[in-house]
Amino acid sequence: MLISIFLGCNTVEPYYCFSHSDLNFITLFYYSCNQCGRESKLLSKFYELELNIQGHKQLTDCISEFLKEEKLEGDNRYFCENCQSKQNATRKIRLLSLPCTLNLQLMRFVFDRQTGHKKKLNTYIGFSEILDMEPYVEHKGGSYVYELSAVLIHRGVSAYSGHYIAHVKDPQSGEWYKFNDEDIEKMEGKKLQLGIEEDLAEPSKSQTRKPKCGKGTHCSRNAYMLVYRLQTQEKPNTTIQVPAFLQELVDRDNSKFEEWCIEMAEMRKQSVDKGKAKHEEVKELYQRLPAGAEPYEFVSLEWLQKWLDESTPTKPIDNHACLCSHDKLHPDKISIMKRISEYAADIFYSRYGGGPRLTVKALCKECVVERCRVLRLKNQLNEDYKTVNNLLKATVKGSDGFWVGKSSLRSWRQLALEQLDEQDGDTDQSNGKMNGNTLNKDESKEERKEEEEELNFNEDILCPHGELCISENERRLVSKEAWSKLQQYFPKAPEFPSYKECCSQCKILEREGEENEALHKMIANEQKTSLPNLFQDKNRPCLSNWPEFFVEEWRKFVRKPTRCSPVSSVGNSALLCPHGGLMFTFASMTKEDSKLIALIWPSEWQMIQKLFVVDHVIKITRTEVGDADSSETQYISEPKLCPECREGLLCQQQRDLREYTQATIYVHKVVDNKKVMKDSAPELNVSSSETEEDKEEAKPDGEKDPDFNQSNGGTKRQKISHQNYIAYQKQVIRRSMRHRKVRGEKALLVSANQTLKELKIQIMHAFSVAPFDQNLSIDGKILSDDCATLGTLGVIPESVILLKADEPIADYAAMDDVMQVCMPEEGFKGTGLLGH
Repeated sequence: MLISIFLGCNTVEPYYCFSHSDLNFITLFYYSCNQCGRESKLLSKFYELELNIQGHKQLTDCISEFLKEEKLEGDNRYFCENCQSKQNATRKIRLLSLPCTLNLQLMRFVFDRQTGHKKKLNTYIGFSEILDMEPYVEHKGGSYVYELSAVLIHRGVSAYSGHYIAHVKDPQSGEWYKFNDEDIEKMEGKKLQLGIEEDLAEPSKSQTRKPKCGKGTHCSRNAYMLVYRLQTQEKPNTTIQVPAFLQELVDRDNSKFEEWCIEMAEMRKQSVDKGKAKHEEVKELYQRLPAGAEPYEFVSLEWLQKWLDESTPTKPIDNHACLCSHDKLHPDKISIMKRISEYAADIFYSRYGGGPRLTVKALCKECVVERCRVLRLKNQLNEDYKTVNNLLKATVKGSDGFWVGKSSLRSWRQLALEQLDEQDGDTDQSNGKMNGNTLNKDESKEERKEEEEELNFNEDILCPHGELCISENERRLVSKEAWSKLQQYFPKAPEFPSYKECCSQCKILEREGEENEALHKMIANEQKTSLPNLFQDKNRPCLSNWPEFFVEEWRKFVRKPTRCSPVSSVGNSALLCPHGGLMFTFASMTKEDSKLIALIWPSEWQMIQKLFVVDHVIKITRTEVGDADSSETQYISEPKLCPECREGLLCQQQRDLREYTQATIYVHKVVDNKKVMKDSAPELNVSSSETEEDKEEAKPDGEKDPDFNQSNGGTKRQKISHQNYIAYQKQVIRRSMRHRKVRGEKALLVSANQTLKELKIQIMHAFSVAPFDQNLSIDGKILSDDCATLGTLGVIPESVILLKADEPIADYAAMDDVMQVCMPEEGFKGTGLLGH
């Protein structure tokens, strides 16, 4: 393709032309049949010689291997026209004539059958600047000495990425040039210097030492094309002229470049002049900034810093942030102001404007007085705090004391300090302004609401009716002297002398609460005595059923009658469909739906009907069908099972399992194989997404119902909880709602609409396994569609996904090849060689 493009260019400009004789190799192929001895010849033409470099160190060895006799055997046998069949044969290649320009391609990029990808051979190959081809030509006589004129380099250890550089020799001057994209560099001297093109980082284990090269020879592990020119060829005496259209383009580009240079120089000159002017201004004013004894003004320190910064334009002076509510200089803002001379201030305001100007009289006297008052109060507060602590140590006698909340007494000093700070803040905001900006009305309302919600001093002993609370544990009696000290800081605090009676309404409510607690205890004891087995979860049958949540609420009440409300009714309507039929089978009641339904005895049911209001009665009867020898157990429910609603419930449950957000799944990394995983954790072999019918029908032979065949020994049934409901038979393998993690397993939070590719990225962060090395499976099914969502793949909450990681690749170059295998080749991107 390269040659065809070059030859096609000859029709455009006649300044320099390639001819076929300059580039063609004329070769002769000899074929000899081993069976009949027939010889055949084939004349061919090539533009380049493709030389195998694997196992060689010198260019001459590669040429010798190209011309040696080759045996055609096995799948590569030769079709003999004399024998009319494929036969073992030999093939020889002979060079009849050589072109003026010798193109030798070194086969660095080969196909690796083991990995199925291309790879680059980074082995050193030695080549000389002078190459004598006479030993390799069939017809002797003539000059076949060539000199090196170009070397093409590919930098990079991978066949799918890298950088191309060309070294070309000028035939007129003999100087070498390096072409690196748009950068063209002339080399020092007249010798080829490959330079840093050979200095590539390799893994320490695979790094090879560069062999020594003699004079006039070179070694390269990146050269993939060598171009030689015939040394005896006469050099053209005529100077090659640049085409007119090309010269015009160069002149136009040079003109634009010169204009750009002039423009940049002018911009630089303006910037330098502006900087010098600013420097002179700063130098002039810096000497006049100190005020001394002369009149002075205050300027914002932040504005001065920005004035000294040349990178940003200077804005007008803004002193509003330093003003108090009286539009004067706030005493607390002195630290962020700078005192300068009046002369410097006049220059600043005349050049940059702004304001307001803060002169000697700008400091607010009212704010200074208020600040001194607050400081004195804080000092007095420290003294009063010690005095109150000493007074609290003394025992209060008689009826001279006052009730104070313990919480207020512990934090009264902090409350007083906050109150002083609020007063100081109110002074700043008295005119509705702060730092020169009007306060937001919505923000001020929110702050007031928050302040109102906070309890003031001694309000922690107020009852909801505004009187003294009845709990003595929340208050303390203090002396009259201590109360007078506290009242100085909190004059509006509620006052309760020691003889003050507690709230009468709260006393009535307390008395009624005690009576209710006694009544609840009596009801709980009565119900516990009537239903002891149900409360202790012992000797449970399957004769009647009711909702499990009712049983839990009832047990909570019996255990803690003073904290929980009594249960008055039993709602079985939740277990029935709109047609009045039952939505649960007997098998599901004893297994996965056991957390929703509780099974009770008929005698307990009669007691429940007396104690509670029951809306619907649900019964299950066990019957034996058939003869005594071949009897079959059947369970009949009243009301009967509704098949349609039962099927709809199962579909809804499966739909809910596949529509979830932020659910937990578990990923287990398999070390050797899946069998090892199954042997170490057999509970993971059970699918978490079994259908309802499979769960109901999966029963081992000879299984007996644990409730109808229960002994009278009164043994305690295994407890069923929300977290973990356990199977009644040890032979039945079931999965617990509470997952038990094993070694090599991690929990991940996922959503149903999340794709498998996103899950693989999560697994990569958790296990440090790249997505392309992950082999995921669930319940024996391989997960391979990266674009599919977890819901469509059957991944439900609490699922266990097995992760089998591929072995890491030791060769980093090969790993890069795998990453780039699907990407198109872009070695000549941006050039005319791609046809676009």
